[in-house]
Amino acid sequence: MSTAVFQPGPHRHPDVKHVEQSQVPSMPKPLMVVTPTDAGAYPVVVFLHGFHMANSWYHSLLKHVASHGFIVVAPQLYCVTLDPNDSKDVDATRQVTAWLSDERQGLAHVLADIFLLHGVKPDLSRLALAGHSRGGDTAFAVALGLGTTTTATQKKFSALIGVDPVAGVSKQLQMEPKVLKFTPRSLDPGMPALVVGTGLGPQHVGLPPCAPAGVNHAEFYDECVPPRYHAVVRDYGHLDMMDDDQPPYGYKCMHVHEEPQ
Repeated sequence: MSTAVFQPGPHRHPDVKHVEQSQVPSMPKPLMVVTPTDAGAYPVVVFLHGFHMANSWYHSLLKHVASHGFIVVAPQLYCVTLDPNDSKDVDATRQVTAWLSDERQGLAHVLADIFLLHGVKPDLSRLALAGHSRGGDTAFAVALGLGTTTTATQKKFSALIGVDPVAGVSKQLQMEPKVLKFTPRSLDPGMPALVVGTGLGPQHVGLPPCAPAGVNHAEFYDECVPPRYHAVVRDYGHLDMMDDDQPPYGYKCMHVHEEPQ
């Protein structure tokens, strides 16, 4: 039976746990793992958080995704940094994706021995890469093979998703490694790409916009080669996909929909 994507999926009680490197020494970064609890083999999504954000601020979104039959692995990369060079996080993402298939301490070990979900298996032949904001730009950089890397092997991705991706503060100030070329259909990630944008992300609200025009979802979509897909939620802001109860962020553009005063 098909399920509407905006409604909870058939796996109604996904499990959420944070896994530290003290628990799994071979794990490159601390992780939040969100998974169905029903026995079965599920495709895996690596999800990268955004600028000045934490992986734990995406509970609602990632639980919704998991309810539709996906295991979501969300590494905690930087949390607070103004470094315009994204190479460390590009490499860290590659390390995490290579770690997933570690036979002794990889994702299967986490699910069976930490989550105690012995019937839940990761299907790494169906692996997607996704990211929000700066994390969306990082996801594109990884998929395109940009940046320097010390990781010898990397899992092959089957899909790429940018959730309101942002490449920098302007065309002249892109993050390194530079993803956008400002030429239509110039980016070939070698897989289908979905770009999700927000209508209010480019708006100025007292501070520079969270998703500036020229380096946001519209440009990412325009530069992708087919197969490519574009969805824009016109009445929402750049950070509306995060949990409503996350810690103060400091930017007026955090949410479009505010509670009545």
